[in-house]
Amino acid sequence: MAPAKRLKRGDFVIYYSSKVTMDGSDPYQKFTAIGVVVDDAPYQVDMGNDFKPFRRNIMYMKEAQHVDIRPLIPELDFIKNKKAWGSAFRFGFFEIDRASFDIISAAMLGSSPLDDLVEVDASSSST
Repeated sequence: MAPAKRLKRGDFVIYYSSKVTMDGSDPYQKFTAIGVVVDDAPYQVDMGNDFKPFRRNIMYMKEAQHVDIRPLIPELDFIKNKKAWGSAFRFGFFEIDRASFDIISAAMLGSSPLDDLVEVDASSSST
């Protein structure tokens, strides 16, 4: 449950797909989906055969394009070893830096979804 529990409402997730199919061996190596967490807590799903993963509700951005990772590697700060870049994904679920998020999301969507967010200073609001 740890990865699902670390997410909070409003967090973004980006999916990377190393292969065309989960059971196959044909490489894909693309970012394939981006979305935002829209719930407050993980829940468990019974998939059968005693497999009960924890999930979160994600609102996916349907306009997202699949983006090849290779041209982005030099710009992605979370990839420390640019020659063995696949090792950055060996742990599965992990947090990336804001600059890398902006680069990937802009490639997938045309701009970062964070560009449209406005910070509100609660101390200056009028009542």
